[in-house]
Amino acid sequence: MDYNHGMNSVLKSIFQFLPVQLLILHFRKYQLLLLFWVIIITTVTGHFAAVFGAKSLFLAPEYQGKISFFSMFILGGAMAVFVMSWHVTTFIIHSARLPFLGAVRHAFIKYCINNSLLPLAFLVFYSFVVTHYQLRDEHAGASRAFLFQLGFYMGFALIIIVSFAYFFRVDRDLLKVVLSRIANPSRVKNFIPYDALDYEIDVVNTKTFLSGRLKLKRCDELETFSPRLLQTVLRKHHRNAITASIFALMVLWASGFFVDKPILRLPAGAGFLILFSVVLGIVGAMKYFLRSWEVLGWIFIVAILSALVKNDVFDVRSIAYGLNYKTPAAEKPVYDTRNLNILFNDSLCQQDRQQEENRLSLWQSKRIAAGDTNAPLIIISVSGGGNRAAYWTFRNLQYLDSMSNGRLYNNTVMITGASGGMIGATYWRDVQYKYKQTNQSSPYQQQYQDNIGKDLLNAIIFSLASVDLASPFNKIAVAGYSYKKDRGYAMEQELIRNTEGLLDKKLGDYTAKEQNCEMPALIVNGTIINDGKRLMMAASPVGYLCKPAYDSNNKNALVDAIDFGRFFAKQDAQNMRITSALRMNATFPYILPVVRLPSAPEMNVMDAGLRDNFGIEVAVRYLYSMSSWIKANNKKVILLQIRDTRENELFPQSHINSLGSMVSSPLFVIQNKWESFQSYGHTYLKDYARSLFDGKLQIVTMEYIPEHEGKTAALNFHLTQREKTDLLQSVYSQQNQTDANHIKQMLSE
Repeated sequence: MDYNHGMNSVLKSIFQFLPVQLLILHFRKYQLLLLFWVIIITTVTGHFAAVFGAKSLFLAPEYQGKISFFSMFILGGAMAVFVMSWHVTTFIIHSARLPFLGAVRHAFIKYCINNSLLPLAFLVFYSFVVTHYQLRDEHAGASRAFLFQLGFYMGFALIIIVSFAYFFRVDRDLLKVVLSRIANPSRVKNFIPYDALDYEIDVVNTKTFLSGRLKLKRCDELETFSPRLLQTVLRKHHRNAITASIFALMVLWASGFFVDKPILRLPAGAGFLILFSVVLGIVGAMKYFLRSWEVLGWIFIVAILSALVKNDVFDVRSIAYGLNYKTPAAEKPVYDTRNLNILFNDSLCQQDRQQEENRLSLWQSKRIAAGDTNAPLIIISVSGGGNRAAYWTFRNLQYLDSMSNGRLYNNTVMITGASGGMIGATYWRDVQYKYKQTNQSSPYQQQYQDNIGKDLLNAIIFSLASVDLASPFNKIAVAGYSYKKDRGYAMEQELIRNTEGLLDKKLGDYTAKEQNCEMPALIVNGTIINDGKRLMMAASPVGYLCKPAYDSNNKNALVDAIDFGRFFAKQDAQNMRITSALRMNATFPYILPVVRLPSAPEMNVMDAGLRDNFGIEVAVRYLYSMSSWIKANNKKVILLQIRDTRENELFPQSHINSLGSMVSSPLFVIQNKWESFQSYGHTYLKDYARSLFDGKLQIVTMEYIPEHEGKTAALNFHLTQREKTDLLQSVYSQQNQTDANHIKQMLSE
């Protein structure tokens, strides 16, 4: 009996210990606030937003393009800001349940000490996860991993010390606090109707707490004060806590002005932690001030935001930089079936087709003049897949061109595809052109491969946190027009920096080069989500690809694609930056914003992969449209497809053997199997294309084959060192070597 009594006494003492009571209180009363911790923890473990590569923002933060002691130092400081926001918010909400704290000197600091069970547990967990990630995926040595951890905790400690110094300064003496002039946040509640539910009587049942020197103290040893006096003291802390939250918001807002300056740009993970700190403070303020009226408060805020968006006060969509959005309403192209049929009529389509055939004739004459009398015509289609696809595409094009002594580039007449693959292919085209014009350095230098593998995610997410959400009214002048900054602009600027300015060009800068056959033609695609049509952004006219040829006798034939240059001619289409075209083509949902274009009604454009993630549809239509010229002038045609996934090993079968799967499978079957559906459909197109040319067409596919199954490079805008190595080595797989040698043989015949 004595043993049981002793155990009960110990358990009761633990239960009535303030840190334990506060932890229980968080779970019991305000689960919404815990959602912030859940998001951070599941992001770090890769269970939340994994497809976006979000965990790398916290496990491998980059500052000025690299992971360093300082990048971890900044992230640690931002984590400390979030932890202090957690303390501030919960203190404001819970202080009425802890009236004895008003009798304690430095009440807020002591609250933080007793409220640290959850933050400390997270820090221990984070240290294990981040060290393992940096050793395994970033190939950092043990010494560097330790240095990164040291940087993180030094940044964390600095902010905690500064925060405590601030709250210590404003709370030096109880009498001084009582007699000083104070701001009372609870006055706001005077504007809210009376509600008996607003009265808080749920006092925390605690007997002991930790003092400032981490000693165990009993609550009943504290001096007794009037409840009104204690509430006055706590309100003083509320004022200073709110001041700290406003300061964090100002820091985040101000940082948005430096999104173009890498030296002043925080790591994206740090930006998001500061944003979370501000949002956490807002959620806490709503709960404190509105209490039982909170739901109505949120409904009111959402209604206000909806009204602002509807009345064009601000727009969550992005724009295409270089395009003129200020043309009169009468000059905006009408986006409807009737106008499309008038614009893309048979006469225009035939005119564009003839211009393309003339370009092919010029290309052939140049190849003959160069002694390549048996040059095969090459069409390249590349797949989407973020930085993974960009890195893999560039690797293949660079490797195949090198082993064929430059004949791959010389014999390629057209490149198309989707998303990240088009970023890699566009950069490869510019690298090759630069070399042929200057002949100063080899186009196969490793620096070019390294450039295309540089991070884009950090700039995108930091801009999302500091510009899109915190200060969405920043303006910038680009190509002669004024626009707002957003994460789309940040992505473009980072891509230009990563490629050493090589992609800082307008669409029209490529027109003469393509028409003179100095470089292959490029068709950058997007998906018009208004009605599912394809948007084709090209420097040369592509009207002949805008509707199916089989229906050419029908004057009302369905126009299923839009030639961007033709449609937006009055909006200065050729002035648009090539990076804007690539961004529209790679607009992964939520990571990058939907792009609106100045038509009537406005087009809304997203990722090309929504229509065709592999570029096969455009490539096959191009082959069909040019089939007469090709049959008359070429003996061989190569369709080179570069995929960042396996064509014949798409996705494992899903088993519908649970209630959840039975409910969710019909709802999400299209999203989950979208890539499989496209690949299956493309096998038919390839069959038809092959039969069209009577054996002249050879289809060769280069596929990313990871060394270890289950360790495929992630589909996002960030690559780890392990993933880069895996992508580089995949070209040497037996299957890819067979296909590469096949291409080499066809180019050397």
